[in-house]
Amino acid sequence: MTMTTAEADKILTANFAPWVLELGLSVQELDGRRAVLRMPWSQRLAREGGALSGQALMAAADTTTVIAVSAARGAFVPMTTVQQSTSFQRAVTDSDVLIEAVLTKLGRRMAFADIAMTAERTGELAARASTVYALLG
Repeated sequence: MTMTTAEADKILTANFAPWVLELGLSVQELDGRRAVLRMPWSQRLAREGGALSGQALMAAADTTTVIAVSAARGAFVPMTTVQQSTSFQRAVTDSDVLIEAVLTKLGRRMAFADIAMTAERTGELAARASTVYALLG
């Protein structure tokens, strides 16, 4: 059975710290090996000069991976980030960000993903990340 975006949104509210929820993430798309979340533009998440902070983008990438793994497994399972590497390509100003996590390998104990973060207004790639997770349950 495929997880719905509403079910995935409930995973966000039930399993993430309040400061992560303040990013305003919402699940836009899901399939068996990928998830797309939207992070709405907020001046609160911007740094000096008006660009979205890298910390917000990294947290969004991390969170999107959890949703992708949960969708692939059919439910949330406890997991923890083992590694995350992020490369920033351009600043995001005054635009929502679409975060797409694609699972490249999903095993019994480990999951690997590639993440693209795109400024919705321009369609330009803002950052890329790769993540490794240990699946605990």
